[in-house]
Amino acid sequence: MVPMLPRLYPIVDTATLDACGVDPVAFASALLEGGARVLQFRHKGAYTNDRFEQLHSTAALCRDAGAQLIVNDRADLAAILDTGLHVGQGDLSPAQARAVIATAMLGLSTATIEQMRAAAAEPVDYVALGPIFATSSKPDADPVVGLEVLRACRALTRKPLVAIGGITLDNAQSVLEAGADSVAVIRGLLPAAGADELGLQNVRARVEEWIRRLGV
Repeated sequence: MVPMLPRLYPIVDTATLDACGVDPVAFASALLEGGARVLQFRHKGAYTNDRFEQLHSTAALCRDAGAQLIVNDRADLAAILDTGLHVGQGDLSPAQARAVIATAMLGLSTATIEQMRAAAAEPVDYVALGPIFATSSKPDADPVVGLEVLRACRALTRKPLVAIGGITLDNAQSVLEAGADSVAVIRGLLPAAGADELGLQNVRARVEEWIRRLGV
């Protein structure tokens, strides 16, 4: 059975959070308190002991909240922590990932119509497409695909489709109308006042507003 994804798909991106002085675990906690029910933990560097502890703590928070955690790239860590996994075009293939995580939730990134067409036959539970709009959260992002490509890709798969890249409260509705089931958000959920308690309260409020605006 194809899993349903919430319309809001927050990403706990360590590079972005480190640059803002925000602790990933505290950020994840605020997201969950605001009502998020799926989180992706995205860390592109090597996992130090401290970084693994952050991931481990985030996994525990998600379990306690009844939320789905998805680890970016690292099938081994997803297996160790019993979480979902998200892979990109240059990571393990979906078939290789399935050999590690078996039945856990598995997602795949795409950036073109051709990649989306190929993804339809892969053993994944959902597909992501982007960047829909220009984004600063991923320095090596693929070229912007736009809403027209999103509409074309929607017709190529029955799997849940997560749109990512430059999505804001102002343009999110147009992304859903173009065919996305969920929208991935990073900067749109960051605290306005930094990492203090006031800032993390702001994260909770932002999540609540996103959920209200997306109609979830």
